[in-house]
Amino acid sequence: MSLEGHLAELAEKHRLLDQQIDQEAARPGSDDLVLRRMKQEKLRLKEEIERLKNETRH
Repeated sequence: MSLEGHLAELAEKHRLLDQQIDQEAARPGSDDLVLRRMKQEKLRLKEEIERLKNETRH
C-alpha cells in the first residue's frame, strides 16, 4: 500500500472513531471507560498520521 493510501486509511479510521465517540457520549448512561479508550485510540491515530506526514517532509 502506498503512503498516501495508508494515510487515507488512518484518516478514515480517525473520522469514524470520532463519530463513534460522539454517539457514545450522546447515549444516556454512556460508559466513561469506553469513551476514554476510544479517545486514546483517536489520539494514537492522530499522532501516527502526523508522524507519517512529517517523515515524508524530510
